[in-house]
Amino acid sequence: MKPAPFDYVAPKTIEDAIAHLNRHGSDARFLAGGQSLMPMLALRLARPTLVIDLNRIETLSHIRMQGGELCIGAMTRQGAVLDSNLVAQHAPLLQRVLREVGHPPTRARGTIGGSLAHADPAAELPVAALALQARFVIRSSAGERIVAADDFFQGMFETAIQPGELLTEIRIPSAATAGSGFEEIALRKGDFAIVSAAAWLAIAKDGTCTSARVVLGSVGPTPVRCPATEAHLIGKPVNAVAISAAAEAIPETLIESDSLNASRAYRRRIAPVLTRRALTAALKDAGKAAP
Repeated sequence: MKPAPFDYVAPKTIEDAIAHLNRHGSDARFLAGGQSLMPMLALRLARPTLVIDLNRIETLSHIRMQGGELCIGAMTRQGAVLDSNLVAQHAPLLQRVLREVGHPPTRARGTIGGSLAHADPAAELPVAALALQARFVIRSSAGERIVAADDFFQGMFETAIQPGELLTEIRIPSAATAGSGFEEIALRKGDFAIVSAAAWLAIAKDGTCTSARVVLGSVGPTPVRCPATEAHLIGKPVNAVAISAAAEAIPETLIESDSLNASRAYRRRIAPVLTRRALTAALKDAGKAAP
């Protein structure tokens, strides 16, 4: 199929992009990497009257450290994040996740902000953002606001971004001294996850866990944290036994998704397995190999 007719603009500043959005309202759509929007246009699942191409706004593409946070522009290509030494040092989980996202050609065009703003419930980047305690910088004509990852993903393909707003940057606290792990199961390499699990652990010198974040993806309309699993680890020595107990503490009610490629029952069986693997990888990454 061919897209329905639409107008096209390619502003060079954030202010101009937002101005176009304000003039056209819900009839306008932003174009980032195009990995999701272009197929939707071709199938006429999306029928905007205006497409606002963000690719010429240079200020939206960057990777830098600022105030102890890794700051990544929303239009930064996934491939650039995967190759970044700064990301490898301060947010290696992001690179572990990106290795499972698509393939080199799609990562060369796909953007960090585009994937996060699209908020596909089976996507990997939202899982990483939640595990890394990312903050999202959102701009509008009224100014700038910052939304924590815990509040950003609000439903299937739904985020805290409001009409007239644009996601401009993702900020991630440096995790240079923590350990992280990511596991997923998919039909094929590069496909969206059937289930995914991310783990982030801060381990003291005596082997005690001082902080933990465990997040599951593709089990509901949004990525979900597992507080019961985290509670099994925080303040305790972390070893293989503790990790197994923590993984088994995932409540079945946390896993809602039931689809053609995987039943809810299957997801409930596989989630603890992936969580255990992700936690084991995170522990090793933190320099405390499980016995």
